[in-house]
Amino acid sequence: MTTGPNVYDSEPIPEAARAEIERLLGSGDLFRYTAAKDAPVAMLEREFAEMLGSKYALAVSSCSAALFLSLKALDLPRDSKVLIPAFTFAAVPSSVVHAECVPVLVECGDNYRIDMDDFEAKLTADVGAVLISHMRGHTSDMDAIVALCEAHNVPLIEDAAHSLGTVWGGKNIGTIGKIGCFSFQSYKLLNAGEGGILVTDDEDLIARAVIMSGAYEHNWKKHNATPSDALDAAFDRVQNQLPLYNQRLSNLAAAVVRPQLAEVPRRVRDGRANHDYVAAKLQATPFLTVPDKLEKELRAPDSLQFNLVDFSREEALAFQASAKSHGVSVQVFGLSTDNARAFWNWQFLGDTPELPMTREMLSKACDTRLPARLQKADLDFIATALIEAAADAKRLVAAAE
Repeated sequence: MTTGPNVYDSEPIPEAARAEIERLLGSGDLFRYTAAKDAPVAMLEREFAEMLGSKYALAVSSCSAALFLSLKALDLPRDSKVLIPAFTFAAVPSSVVHAECVPVLVECGDNYRIDMDDFEAKLTADVGAVLISHMRGHTSDMDAIVALCEAHNVPLIEDAAHSLGTVWGGKNIGTIGKIGCFSFQSYKLLNAGEGGILVTDDEDLIARAVIMSGAYEHNWKKHNATPSDALDAAFDRVQNQLPLYNQRLSNLAAAVVRPQLAEVPRRVRDGRANHDYVAAKLQATPFLTVPDKLEKELRAPDSLQFNLVDFSREEALAFQASAKSHGVSVQVFGLSTDNARAFWNWQFLGDTPELPMTREMLSKACDTRLPARLQKADLDFIATALIEAAADAKRLVAAAE
C-alpha cells in the first residue's frame, strides 16, 4: 500500500503562543474569570468579534455548545421545530435535541446545499428557528434563506464550523443570521484541540448566552464586549434568571488560539488555492465532478468534496478501497454503516424521513481532507491517486461481471 501525504496533522501552534502558555502554567491562572479583566478568553472574544465585524463574541467549550446556547438564547418554547440541513454532522441535530427542540431535516441537493423548494415548504408557522449548517464550507443560497426567514419572522442561526473566512456577497459567513457559531476543533481553521465561539450583534442574545455559558454572579462584566447602556440593561434583565450550563472556554485554549488569528488570511488563501487546484484536475476526468460554488460565495475550504459520476455501489466501494491503496483516504458519505454525516445514522432522533434527494447525494458524495499547509507535490499526489482510483474501480467491477 502506498503512503500518501499526512493530511491529518494540524499546523504547528505559532511560537508567539508559548510565552503566554508558560505564563499561565506558571501562575496556574487557567480560569477565565480569575483576572479582573483582560483574561485571555476575554481578549480572544474581543479580537474574534473585531475580525468578523461583529459587536459581540462568546468563547465556549465547543461549536456544539455554541449552537446549544444560541438556541437557548432565543428562548424558544420546548419542542419548537428547528429546520436544519439533512446533510450535516450529527452534533447539529444533537444540539437541537439538547436545547429541547425538534430537528426538522431539509433536503440537500447534489451541490451539498439546502434545496430551497423543500426549505420553503417546511418553513411553516410552527417553526421556531432555522439553523443552517454551511456543511464542509458549502454555502447555501443565503439571500433566499434570509428573505424567507424574515418573511416568516423566524430567527436564523449559522453553523459556520467549516466556514471561517468564507464570504457571501461581501459579508462574512457567520454574521448574516442572528447568531453565527464557529469551531476551534483541531481540523478547523483555528485549532485549540476543542472549543468554539459564537458572534452576534444582539444585546439580549449575547446577555442570555453569556449568563447561560456559566457567568455566575456578576462575571459577565469581565467579558470584553462593547460597553453600552443597552448591553448593561440586557444583563440586568437576565441576572439570576437563567440556568448556568457551564460551557466556558479555558484561558489555556484561548492562549493557543489567539496567535492563530493573524494566520487566518494566509490559511484561507492557501486553502482556497489548494482546493481549486485539485478540483480542476478532478473536474477534467469523466468519473469525478466537483460542484461549482454559488455566484456570491467566496469559499475558504479546508477539505475537498466531489461526486462520483454514474458509479454503482460496488464501484463506489471499490473506489474507496483503491484510493486507500494509492495512499489517500476518502469516504463516500453514504456508504459507511456509522458515518455521523449520514442522517439515517442519527438514531437518537427516532424515525427519520426518507429524504430521497439527500440519500442519493450521499451515495456518491466523497470527502477527503485538503489542509492549507499542503504543497504542490502533495496536491498532485492526491489528485492522481483519486483519478487513478476512479478508473481502477470502473475496470475492476467491469472485469468481475
